Amino acid sequence: QVQLVESGGRLVQAGGSLRLSCAASGRTFSSYAMGWFRQAPGKEREFVAAITWRGSSTVYADSVKGRFTISRDNAKNTVYLQMNSLKPEDTAVYYCAGPMLWATMTVADFGSWGQGTQVTVSS
Repeated sequence: QVQLVESGGRLVQAGGSLRLSCAASGRTFSSYAMGWFRQAPGKEREFVAAITWRGSSTVYADSVKGRFTISRDNAKNTVYLQMNSLKPEDTAVYYCAGPMLWATMTVADFGSWGQGTQVTVSS
């Protein structure tokens, strides 16, 4: 099973940028589509972005399209989420997960989740 560790979350002002990283262990990482999710206080966890195993295709939630970019470096076993033009409503715990089921943008039952990293955007 792949183990995932997120990092990069912190307090940032509205309009600022952050890059989250998700370091994976396990030889199967490079064959998985991966995704980012987030959960704000009092809300359900929601899909943010996903990327295919080769990085050739990406999908974004409408709320982040044009502002966030997901990427990966399989040589480093790492997935990234570049977040620009941050808004207070982006405040949440961000989770990395995989493998993604591309048809439903959900995580496979046997998949893995990281512990999350807190992003707080002040107005």
